[in-house]
Amino acid sequence: MPDWDDDLQNDDGVITEKKTNLKKPSMYKVLLHNDDYTTMEFVVLVLRVVFLKNDIEAQKIMMAVHQAGIGIAGVYTFEVAEAKANKVIELARENSFPLLCTFEED
Repeated sequence: MPDWDDDLQNDDGVITEKKTNLKKPSMYKVLLHNDDYTTMEFVVLVLRVVFLKNDIEAQKIMMAVHQAGIGIAGVYTFEVAEAKANKVIELARENSFPLLCTFEED
């Protein structure tokens, strides 16, 4: 029969935790694209509802979309960017607008 006390007394092993360096997740820009049919008011509404922008920020982004053809609605992790882009497209289609919303790595 083994002598358990001897095994416990001679146990010099130290339990160590392996430290894992976590990498920050990649970030993605959510982009709104200009078209000739979606109203400026609807773009502002989307920016306020989906991206939680205040009136001033929403107007500024909407004007960038209108003047430059594209505007950055926000920068998020992949999952959040994908969900927000899908929500914008869903809202646009429900309101009969062809608004295009994409996302790309920042």
